[in-house]
Amino acid sequence: MKHLLVLFILIGHFVSAQNVEPFQLYTKNGKKISTKKFFKQIESGEIILFGELHDNPIAHWLQLKTTQKMHEKHLISLGAEMLEADVQKQLNNYLSGEISQQELDSTASLWMNYKTDYKPLVDFAKENKLSFIATNVPRKYASHVYRLGLESLALELTDEEKACIAPLPIAYDPELPNYKSMLTMMSDHENPNFPKAQAIKDATMAHFIYEHFQSNKNQFIHFNGDYHSKDYEGIYWYLKHKNKDLNIITISTVEQSDVNNLEEEFEGQADYILVVDKEMTKTY
Repeated sequence: MKHLLVLFILIGHFVSAQNVEPFQLYTKNGKKISTKKFFKQIESGEIILFGELHDNPIAHWLQLKTTQKMHEKHLISLGAEMLEADVQKQLNNYLSGEISQQELDSTASLWMNYKTDYKPLVDFAKENKLSFIATNVPRKYASHVYRLGLESLALELTDEEKACIAPLPIAYDPELPNYKSMLTMMSDHENPNFPKAQAIKDATMAHFIYEHFQSNKNQFIHFNGDYHSKDYEGIYWYLKHKNKDLNIITISTVEQSDVNNLEEEFEGQADYILVVDKEMTKTY
């Protein structure tokens, strides 16, 4: 019997050692948290900024699960970087059933991974009669800022075009660490307008998020690239400039070779950090 007990213990250790987890959630301080507790803790957020890695299937899966869980608790609205403000009419027509998916595809310049990664979120909104806001600045205006700077927008855009971006003039802090690092990334091809093109995206997304949140006070869940909200910068920074008392919850997605401990470099970059095994397959 004693030998049998030892055998069972050894088998238990072996089975435990073979467990392979594809992801783990952490708090900002590096403490593991279950998905159940995570869902409970984010219920109180007025705005949730879910920072993703665009090709990461676990992030997209958790975005959908988060949406479903929050919808069970209270009224919600959704929005995404992946849809630009000038396609809001087409998006609304799709949500109301006035146009088909094929018609949306042909008029809204959807991302290449829309069908696998964002359509489930949009269709959830459609099925449940939720608002879905196209928050991003049309790319032609981001390109305009990259070439000519933020200041040129006030001089060259019509009132109709200005309706698709944050109100002018747009605040810009070149000392924010992530904007500064963008210039470093460019090395010999440094263009001071490069982070400004990022800023107009951040400011515009914050503008449409806040505008919609103010109109109905529903919890607003926003899906964006991680760089747009990590380290409490980007969209978060612009939202806090609109209302410092907003209860904003940030989620960041990172990849590690081992999900069992949060690497030090990622600690503190969001309220919750989704760590995904770096060997996870990509959606594109």
